[in-house]
Amino acid sequence: MRIILIGRGKMGTLIRETAAAAGDEIEAVFGRDDLGQLGRLGRVADVVMDFSRPEALPEVASYVRRTGTPLLSGTTGYTEAEKGSLFALGSAAPVLWSANYSLGVAVLARALQVIAPVLGPDFDIEITETHHSQKADAPSGTAKLLLDAVVEAEPEAGYHPVYGREGMCGARDPKEIGMHSLRGGTVAGVHEVNFFGQDEEVTLTHRATSRQIFVNGALAAAQKLVTREPGFYTFDQIMFA
Repeated sequence: MRIILIGRGKMGTLIRETAAAAGDEIEAVFGRDDLGQLGRLGRVADVVMDFSRPEALPEVASYVRRTGTPLLSGTTGYTEAEKGSLFALGSAAPVLWSANYSLGVAVLARALQVIAPVLGPDFDIEITETHHSQKADAPSGTAKLLLDAVVEAEPEAGYHPVYGREGMCGARDPKEIGMHSLRGGTVAGVHEVNFFGQDEEVTLTHRATSRQIFVNGALAAAQKLVTREPGFYTFDQIMFA
C-alpha cells in the first residue's frame, strides 16, 4: 500500500516502521505543525491513516472529500459532532473509524453482545480501563466501545453510564454502568468488564502488552478497506464480514 500518515506520535511511529518493514510505502507524514500542507497534495496514496488528535479532522476531512482517498482513523476524543462529520465522509470515500484496532477487543465486544442480554437483568455492570500516564482522554475510546456494545445489545434496558463515584452517592442504580479510568506508568491498555451478581461474578478482560497489536490490526484493516466502495465501516464489518 501507499500510505499518507497523519500523526507523529508513538502510534504513528510504529505504523511507519511496521509498514516500511512490510514493504508498504509511506508517501507523506504530517504532524500538528505541518498538517496544512496536506491541502497541497493530490491523490498520491491508497489510504490515509490518521492517528493524531481531533483538531486534525477538518484538514483530513477536506483532503478525503477532495481526493476520494480511503480513510482509516484511530483518533479518539471526538465530540459527537466531530463523529458525525467523520461518518458523513463515507459519501466521498471508504471510511473506517475505530477506537481500538485489536482483534482481541473486537472479539470481546462481540462476546458482550451475547453475554449482556443474559446476565444484564440480574447483574450489575462496571467497566474499568487502565492506561499509561500520558494518555490524554478518559474514559478511553475502547472503554466507550465496550460500553456501546453492552448498551446496543439491550437497547430497551435503559442503561446509562456513571463516570466514577464520589461522596454520598447512595445505593447503586441497577441500570447504571460504572466507568472507571486508571492512569499510571507505561501500561499499554487493560480493559475489564465486570458483571456482579448475587454470590457470583463474571469478568472479561483484555490486556495489551504493547501498541504493536493495534498497529497490526490497523494495517490489516487498511488492506481490506482500500478494496471497498465508499461508505462508513466499522472494524467489525471490515474484519469479520
